[in-house]
Amino acid sequence: MPPNIPSRKRIYLDVCALCRPFDDQRQMRIALETQAVHLIFSQVRQQRFELLLSPAHEAEILAIRDRQERDELLLLLRQIGTFPTYDLAVAHLRTQNLKQPGLKVADAAHLALAEQVSDVLITVNDRFLKFCRRTNTVLCCTPPQFCEQENLL
Repeated sequence: MPPNIPSRKRIYLDVCALCRPFDDQRQMRIALETQAVHLIFSQVRQQRFELLLSPAHEAEILAIRDRQERDELLLLLRQIGTFPTYDLAVAHLRTQNLKQPGLKVADAAHLALAEQVSDVLITVNDRFLKFCRRTNTVLCCTPPQFCEQENLL
């Protein structure tokens, strides 16, 4: 019988985190978050983590106006992402329950989907991060926090 192979940590980056490398890098915070996102991607490629994708990713990314950004993201996610099975009816109901003033529908959908399948949800959106932490249903952090937590720095 083969030895037990530890499962990879299942991570879910929302679209604002995935898009961080396309943002203006002149701000220190953005540059730091971008480096952390690249480090996370490299660890996904090395199969240390499993990057989870969802229908919310696809819908939000397809709405990106910048064609180059949209195409590069889609290509990257096809190469390194995994599309697990979701209970979409449950996710839809949970999304409706999560919607509150100030929380975007896309953010509510990301949280509802991440709750089903991920070990951690990673975002660069401060308001969304604060909301996620209040729900206390899935570990939520920024890319640099995740890298520090996983000893990637």
